[in-house]
Amino acid sequence: MNKLGKLFLFPVPILEESGAEHIPEYNLQLVKELKCFIVEDAKTARRFLKVFGYSPIENAEVLLLNEHTKGENIMHLIAPLLKGENMGLMSDAGCPGIADPGADVIKKAHEKGIEVVPLAGPSSIVLSIMASGFNGQNFAFVGYLPIDKAPKIKRIKELELLAVKGSQAQFFIETPYRNAQMFETLLSTLSPQTKMFIGKNITGSNQFLKTLMVEEWKKMPVPDLHKIPVVFGIYK
Repeated sequence: MNKLGKLFLFPVPILEESGAEHIPEYNLQLVKELKCFIVEDAKTARRFLKVFGYSPIENAEVLLLNEHTKGENIMHLIAPLLKGENMGLMSDAGCPGIADPGADVIKKAHEKGIEVVPLAGPSSIVLSIMASGFNGQNFAFVGYLPIDKAPKIKRIKELELLAVKGSQAQFFIETPYRNAQMFETLLSTLSPQTKMFIGKNITGSNQFLKTLMVEEWKKMPVPDLHKIPVVFGIYK
């Protein structure tokens, strides 16, 4: 039986302006030992590999994985691992496998007996949980909420019930160009005493991390959230 390769999960900067500032030195050395990478976007991945000091960049082979990748193509992506070659998995921002299609590759790797090696690095979701002041022993990241207004309001009320009655902090994200709409919907739907966290441009030079009750948010100037990476959170 051929020896299997290892799948290394490489976090990348949340924001390009951060460069490799939040990437451990171990990762920067390890990435140079690999040739093949599974990525969401080839251009973005090569840009991050340059930031990591990977050279020559032409030596990096990138295999694409995104929301359009069909299940039957996952085996093609992990073929080098099955032949004994180590590979790297990279997200477009933050940690692979978290709010990221890389989870499908990781799942298949486990099924095939391939060793999965997660590496330390920045995650906007984890950093938001840390910075929120919410319950760090009972929380949930629920991804995207419904787009249409009625089901979105219903879902927000469900999450508020879990947060307030169940003491489970709730975190979620939105497509950047709908952030402002999400903010307004939260203010008009949540109870005045419910606490709401906003984390935007996390790790950036102008990052914004704030937790206030809804009634306090209503008295604040509306934060500029348009087309900016944001993590929302609610708790009692």
